[in-house]
Amino acid sequence: MAELKSLKDVLKDELDEDEKEDIPTSFDVVGDIAVIKIPDSLIDKKHLIGESLLKVQGNVNTVLRQKSPVSGEFRTRGLEVIAGEEKTETTHKEYGCSFDVDLEEVYFSPRLAHERNRITQKVEDGEVITNMFAGVGCYSILAAVNSNPEKVYSIDKNEKAVEYMKRNIRKNKVGDKVIPVKGDARDVIDEYLIGKSDRVLMPLPEFARDFIDYAVKTVKPEGGVIHFYDYGEEPEVFEPSFEFIKDLDIDRSVELKDKAIVRSYAPNLYHVVLDLLLK
Repeated sequence: MAELKSLKDVLKDELDEDEKEDIPTSFDVVGDIAVIKIPDSLIDKKHLIGESLLKVQGNVNTVLRQKSPVSGEFRTRGLEVIAGEEKTETTHKEYGCSFDVDLEEVYFSPRLAHERNRITQKVEDGEVITNMFAGVGCYSILAAVNSNPEKVYSIDKNEKAVEYMKRNIRKNKVGDKVIPVKGDARDVIDEYLIGKSDRVLMPLPEFARDFIDYAVKTVKPEGGVIHFYDYGEEPEVFEPSFEFIKDLDIDRSVELKDKAIVRSYAPNLYHVVLDLLLK
């Protein structure tokens, strides 16, 4: 029998024609958990869809339905188990590293894997890095494992995220390089990190504009790089970000080294990054 490769294949005899049109075409896989959004028209078929997804994804043991959008200070979301094991915690592997994560307690997106690796490739030997929104430590740990920084100050305000970050630091054996810090990045920088960083990561576009002054503060007097994440909209995807940076009232010259679309998050709307060199 031919292998079934999609939800539509599995569900073709279970749904009527209108329902088939609404079958989700994408989902995230984190470790052995799949996370899927189901339209209101198919809510009563959620368990059927979950069981079908288990058949499609042989490496998945749990299917979660995303009940609410990512929101709030800690960027979490409502989830419910619709098939498989009753759990929200898993272990995700990426570019030679392993991360424990609870998808209901902390923010995590496997769709950022390429961007995390892009940043890692830019890290130079002996750099001091400040990660202002570190979550469970993915950017920080990947940089420590696959590059050669001196230190990575890995900050997050979410206590649960910091707990997982500490666990992941131990798991990936980078305790000599990655320093987990619980707190608001603004307070941490003011207290410990003014003028200490060669590279600053701001991987939450929701907060980057509010924190940019503190990213500038932590860059060394001789200069450094800030990875500034923001949102953009077609047709001028990067223009709002350029204008925001251009209008900053800081006593440093700023040069754009690189820019990229990280991912699409809605029609014509994008998560973007500017790599800024402060001199």
